Amino acid sequence: SKMPGNVAKANPLEKRIYSTSQVKNKVLRQAIYRKNKILRLKEKKERQQKRKKEREALGDKAPAKAVPHTLENTREPDETIVLPDDDEVLQDEKTDEMAPYFERQTTPKILITAFSRSHLKTNLLIRELTDCIPNSEAKWRRGAYLKKVVMEAIERGYTDIISIEEHRKTPNGLWLIHLPEGPTAYFKLTNFKRGRDIRGHGRVTDHYPEVILNRFSTRLGHSVARMFAALFPQDPQFKGRRVVTFHNQRDYVFFRQHRYIFRNSEKVGLQELGPRFTLKLRMLQKGTFDTKFGEYMWIHNRKKMDTSRRRFHL
Repeated sequence: SKMPGNVAKANPLEKRIYSTSQVKNKVLRQAIYRKNKILRLKEKKERQQKRKKEREALGDKAPAKAVPHTLENTREPDETIVLPDDDEVLQDEKTDEMAPYFERQTTPKILITAFSRSHLKTNLLIRELTDCIPNSEAKWRRGAYLKKVVMEAIERGYTDIISIEEHRKTPNGLWLIHLPEGPTAYFKLTNFKRGRDIRGHGRVTDHYPEVILNRFSTRLGHSVARMFAALFPQDPQFKGRRVVTFHNQRDYVFFRQHRYIFRNSEKVGLQELGPRFTLKLRMLQKGTFDTKFGEYMWIHNRKKMDTSRRRFHL
């Protein structure tokens, strides 16, 4: 029997504790956190099953599913978002620097370059890009300045230059220069992974790929997307089933390359070919590469532009 006045202490793990800030024991605090997480997932699953049964019971009279709130669908209003029937944008695109490509007056011819002392990962990225982009050629600068390379590339009929920068033996930057009149874009490059390191990867063929440009909704995003599109021939060879995707999500551009695999008459799968990497636009410059006297159309300023998680520029 218990002595009068003695109160048995409750075990914190037996019931849900919503705040662990008052629990000083680290091991106990972590155990409570894991317990709460399991309970939250269990309650969420029960709510989902309950809603599912209600929808099945109501049939056609069931209410529509609630749209989840995400950063994308709650983004801040932007005046530069392009509508499908915007005549002003259509007229501007007919006279911009990429117009000759879209009017089939030029054929893409790409120069992919880096500094002559680039290391293994950078060289692997250049090799993967050369295999991925048709009509591309890799050449190392051998100490030449990029501005001089631009002038020589114009003389030799190249339409674009991709220049890879590296830091601590890892590629960390990408210059995309459209020739002969620009524009020039600089991207921060992260998360590079070559095709061979991707599980279940396939081999790249010589077929011209389809190009998918996803979620480039603003004027700036349209300009960047047109620069990406101008790297590839306009006539994809569907027999090869190759697809190159530039997917913009929260101003991060994810590069992927896949191949369609028809499993049967109804099911289609995707096999990743690689490489994969992520780009973040840092600046867009009018004309070709000129960091000293160039006219900048857009520069990313963290202190002024990254004040809200719901503000996007592409």
